[in-house]
Amino acid sequence: MSSAAPTRDDALRAIVSATTDAVSTDPDKAQVVFRASGTGGAGVRTHLRIGEHTLLIDEPPALGGDNEAPNPVETALAGLLSCQVVTYRFWAAHLGIPLDDIAIEVEGDLDVRGFFGVDSAVRPGFGEVRVVVTLDGPAEPERYRELAATVDEHCPVLDLFRNATPVTTSVRTA
Repeated sequence: MSSAAPTRDDALRAIVSATTDAVSTDPDKAQVVFRASGTGGAGVRTHLRIGEHTLLIDEPPALGGDNEAPNPVETALAGLLSCQVVTYRFWAAHLGIPLDDIAIEVEGDLDVRGFFGVDSAVRPGFGEVRVVVTLDGPAEPERYRELAATVDEHCPVLDLFRNATPVTTSVRTA
């Protein structure tokens, strides 16, 4: 007699349970450091190393690149989008809200006058970011509204976009 393979939701609930238990008994285990490193390449390319992964960042020709890869602000939006997907999946499983599929679109408005120093009153980053989430599943709409509110409260990358995060920069010379 074979047992059925655990579902994605079962696996996510097990991760939530194990992590909650571990950090509840030892809060030091809750602290995690994420790292990325990179080097400049041809034109304005950046070769990134993130854990075991490598990634290329570039710009379109209008910004000095060859359009060989997404640009930095596109990858910031992609980080938000992918973190939303992960957070929706985890919290749907944790709250017992059936979620068959999720699709997300993210777009941001950026005024390049800030980047190029044309107008010091214009910030160099996004002036606004919009996230459109489409959820598919058999639950009542109220449950998906509950899920969305929970995701907005717990999504780490959304938190980065919504709240100031202290950043310390140091410069070394070779």
